[in-house]
Amino acid sequence: MPAYKSGNYRNVFKEIGKTEEEINKRLDLAFETLFYNEEEKIYHEAENDTAYLQDTGNLDVRTEGMSYGMMMCVQLDKKAEFDRIWKWARTNMYMNEGPDKGYFAWSCMPNGDKNATGPAPDGEEFFAMSLFFASHRWGDGEGIFEYSKEAKDLLRICIHKGENGTPGKSMWNRDNHYILFVPGFPFTDPSYHLPHFYDLFAEWAYEEDRDFWKIAATESRKYLVKACHKDTGLNAEYANFDGSPVEAKMEWGYFGNFFSDSYRTAANIGLDYEWFKKDEGQAEVPIRMMKFFGSVLEAVRCEYTIDGKPTDRPVLHPVGLLATTAQGALSVPYSTDENSDFAIAKRWVEAFWNEPLRKGVRRYYDNCLYMFALLALSGNYRIW
Repeated sequence: MPAYKSGNYRNVFKEIGKTEEEINKRLDLAFETLFYNEEEKIYHEAENDTAYLQDTGNLDVRTEGMSYGMMMCVQLDKKAEFDRIWKWARTNMYMNEGPDKGYFAWSCMPNGDKNATGPAPDGEEFFAMSLFFASHRWGDGEGIFEYSKEAKDLLRICIHKGENGTPGKSMWNRDNHYILFVPGFPFTDPSYHLPHFYDLFAEWAYEEDRDFWKIAATESRKYLVKACHKDTGLNAEYANFDGSPVEAKMEWGYFGNFFSDSYRTAANIGLDYEWFKKDEGQAEVPIRMMKFFGSVLEAVRCEYTIDGKPTDRPVLHPVGLLATTAQGALSVPYSTDENSDFAIAKRWVEAFWNEPLRKGVRRYYDNCLYMFALLALSGNYRIW
């Protein structure tokens, strides 16, 4: 039975023999490291009861990291930190004018100055989901802390912007219900597809928007089947609506292979299966990836084309790749059979358990994905 109905969340760490004490200690250490360890933290408190999470590799503040930080905090019942992050984002990143009014600038400087005037849709969907969870866990406050209203208003803008001649472009393609890489772009990012969020949006968004989200959830699951290679399970960072990799080279690089953004897809599929157990064929993707790679060392050796050809580009986020692949174990049924798929998944979960948080300048992305995998594999990434 899915966790959505039962309220019971799978603890894969316990399934592989870890104790509750060990698991809780690991969660506490990860939170303290990311938020308060002076040498390794990515969370920084600022003036006026605000705080931001910094991308340590690029020295900016991104909607990706801010919304991730909010999700971590609501899952761990850290309301003070949640409110600080949300206030910083709403104060500095929110756009009050122009065609992207109502969205959040995807990159800012730590002092709050905007580096960009465009949004990144993965930030908006995580903001909305985190705000709904905050509303249900802690109750709505006033102003920007009326969490549920902020979430519903944001989702309305995401899918209706540009209608009836109004300025701007929506974040979802209203014909196929796919989230876009950037509003108005003719392609998507498979790792942005979060059908488990959309199923909940279909219950909690403004009533007139709920049918859109019901369809979006189903179509995203179907899309992930198209985007993830039938043999390797790998997906491109950017993909066309038919699932094929975007072949054009962008001005900021080529994103048609299995690389940094792509890693999140297996983790998303695992969490979706844990919450809802709705399978359009996407649930087998994580185990397909594990079998293709064979070992963690092979996975983190280099970038791959989605059909499994290695390139000469080194992996930028090996810890993130390990964490997300391990989180995909949530879609693999538990078994004591040493020849089962779970025996394969167990090796990835064990490898993740034995991997420490990343240190150094590239730690931000890896450690965010690490924290999510800790939450998910311990049964603590929950619907609130």
